[in-house]
Amino acid sequence: MKEAIIIGAGILGASTAYHLSKKGVKVKIVDRQDAGQATKAGAGIVCPWLTNRSNRSWYDLVLKGAKFYPELIRDLKEEGETETGYRQVGAINIFDTEEKLDKKMELARKRKEEAPEMGTLSKLSPKETKEQFPVLDETYRALYISGGARVNGEAINQALLRAAMRYGACFVKGEALAHTNEGRVVGVTIRGEIHYAEQIVVTNGAWSNELFKTLGLRSNVTFEKAQIVHLKLSDANTNDWPVLLPPFGHYQLGFPDGRVVIGATKEKGTEFDTRVTMSAVHELLEKALTVSPGLSRASYVGTRVGFRPFTKGSLPAIGQVPGHDNVWLANGLGASGLTSGPFVGAELAKAILKERTQIQLEKYSLDRVFH
Repeated sequence: MKEAIIIGAGILGASTAYHLSKKGVKVKIVDRQDAGQATKAGAGIVCPWLTNRSNRSWYDLVLKGAKFYPELIRDLKEEGETETGYRQVGAINIFDTEEKLDKKMELARKRKEEAPEMGTLSKLSPKETKEQFPVLDETYRALYISGGARVNGEAINQALLRAAMRYGACFVKGEALAHTNEGRVVGVTIRGEIHYAEQIVVTNGAWSNELFKTLGLRSNVTFEKAQIVHLKLSDANTNDWPVLLPPFGHYQLGFPDGRVVIGATKEKGTEFDTRVTMSAVHELLEKALTVSPGLSRASYVGTRVGFRPFTKGSLPAIGQVPGHDNVWLANGLGASGLTSGPFVGAELAKAILKERTQIQLEKYSLDRVFH
């Protein structure tokens, strides 16, 4: 294969572009750069091991995604890309009783049997927990996982795109429409100009449905609106704070320069509404301040909005589009896109090149997407 066009330049498309171009494929990346792209808004937690989800196929992706990160970061550093925001700061899962903590510790020990990259597991007293995350209420104890990490979604996305371009990939801003010849997709049209390629790769997340309408296909990708609040503690060194996973689902994590991120809402809908709403800000701040009253002295920086794509059963879909064997789709990574996206992109590149993949693609069939 000589040429591929990738539609959608989020974390998944960027990783696919990087891994294809690195193997000599001439890659063209096309993106409309719509507001609300999930990669740019995401907080970037890489700590999938404590999930309560029971779907094994989904867990396999995030498990391998977390394991893949150190290798990817090493590769990007060798490419000269050192600004990814990735840092293994550890993670704390907080609890208000010893009984709840012991139950989660038991689960964590079982999970570590197949995921040694979880690192050290330890129980922290309320005093030790507050030392790790100083703004916390002093009543919480925690399970500490040394392998937990954070990543800056926008930073690693740009690092992957830049690395791909050094291997010859090019970026085109605009809307790509499938171009067919006798029923076969042979390229895309961008602003009236036809761009030809042997393989077309669709990784444009929440915006996939409108693209496939041009091929006469009905796809059922849905999305959630996620709002994520950013605060600043000017007197705190938040760079080394672990990822905070509270029991009710709203995470907190630190970044350099005193930045603290709180997220995220999960809002169902069908409109690409990028407005920041006060109900969402109130929800996030109320729960965050309940757990971390020390954040009351923080200043408000802003709120980011992203649309997380989902496919039926909340299981990602990866494979060749029915009736179009040279058109590939990967979608539905949802809230775990920054954990699994780089790995899925690498696997998708292998599949396109007819190389052996680590995952069984039939488990992520597109049958759930098209109807």
